[in-house]
Amino acid sequence: MPQVKIIAKNFMDMVASLPAIKLDKLYNNVFICEAILRSLPPLAKKYVLQMLYINVPVPATMMEEWVLADGASKHRVAIDRLIQLRIFSEISDRKRGTSYSLNPTFQNNLQKHIISGGVLPREPMNSDNAIKLPSLQELETYALKQWECFLLQLINSGQGEKLTGISSSMMKIFQRGLLSQRDKDGPRLTESGFQFLLMDTNAQLWYIIREYISNAEERDVEPADLISFLLELSFHVTGEAYNSNTLTEVQNNTLKDLADLGLVKLQQGRKDSWFIPTKLATNLSVSLADSSARKEGFVVMETNFRMYAYSTSKLQCEILRLFARIEYQLPNLIACAITKESLYNAFDNGITSDQIITFLQQNSHPRCADRVPSIPENVTDQIRLWETDLKRIEMTQAHFYDEFPSKDVFEAACDFAREWGGLLWEDSKRMRLVVKSEVHNQMREFLHNQTK
Repeated sequence: MPQVKIIAKNFMDMVASLPAIKLDKLYNNVFICEAILRSLPPLAKKYVLQMLYINVPVPATMMEEWVLADGASKHRVAIDRLIQLRIFSEISDRKRGTSYSLNPTFQNNLQKHIISGGVLPREPMNSDNAIKLPSLQELETYALKQWECFLLQLINSGQGEKLTGISSSMMKIFQRGLLSQRDKDGPRLTESGFQFLLMDTNAQLWYIIREYISNAEERDVEPADLISFLLELSFHVTGEAYNSNTLTEVQNNTLKDLADLGLVKLQQGRKDSWFIPTKLATNLSVSLADSSARKEGFVVMETNFRMYAYSTSKLQCEILRLFARIEYQLPNLIACAITKESLYNAFDNGITSDQIITFLQQNSHPRCADRVPSIPENVTDQIRLWETDLKRIEMTQAHFYDEFPSKDVFEAACDFAREWGGLLWEDSKRMRLVVKSEVHNQMREFLHNQTK
């Protein structure tokens, strides 16, 4: 079974993949410079700030002295990241060796921002506009509800239900790798789709954002402009209202798509319309590795493979159903069990044992999370063993040959297949052999020449 890995790239990976011209253009925006500084690894931040007021290249040997000997690997990672983002320029000289200098545009804008503080991308709307703002708790509940509805749509599609209430932009993201459509049948979850559902919320969000940016040009949207707008959102204040009438058409369309995900809440007044960023939006410039916002776990796993999930969420129930058998539900409790049949079904859908175990560990109830291990070892071992049961037989496309005219031709054919690394099986007594499909054409030509 082929394993399809979903890599939820950080926002900065998207920035680094931009062409040099577009990347340099981004650095004309002060907020982009600060957002990128925020996302850098700690050592890379130190280098940028240490070189911020140095206007000459700094020798690589000197920078190596800024870290301890055991920090050499982190030093290399930091330098590579800064070069990828074109924040550092690498200068090579035969006499002086390698040195690094800061991108002048990035350097000047960051200097100005540190000294003056800069101006916010846009000011919040005045409170005298009779705007009724939701409380931070209400906003968080809204964001969670939107995100869960979004994922439930994905799960329901895997059961043959038609997707509703999803914009065409988001539908394209689903169709890129999470859903597949065959003829007149409804959309179905792919292996990547099943794997996506077991990822944590941060990883899921970054996957969606990455794909949303990747197909921006299909919507006649410049990826660099989209990245710029999304990063600017991270400098807005959670829970404050911002006027939508000041935005471009592309930005307003983007907000509608982000509202589907719960990143912003859209509201309409008599004259004006406005958007209210949630925590998901204001954290967009934060690195995945630095993100500490983890939801509280809800799963208690027992050694007898019974599992109790303290949750009222329909989404969490449907996710558990991907690899466990739901036995009964109470208002705030889901009782289920991990069985051989339920896991085989999960493995057939492309979910791996490691993904299931990681999901259980990340979502362990607080009383279980402090235990070591948080999931009983006999459970994790058995999950992995059941997966290996399915891997005992390996399927290989092959071709069967028999009825050779002579023993010499048969032995020559065996030698030929062996030389090409395609011989799978041979029966010398009955003169039969099986070769891999990759060498079938060569074998057919060889036998044709032998029997002339």
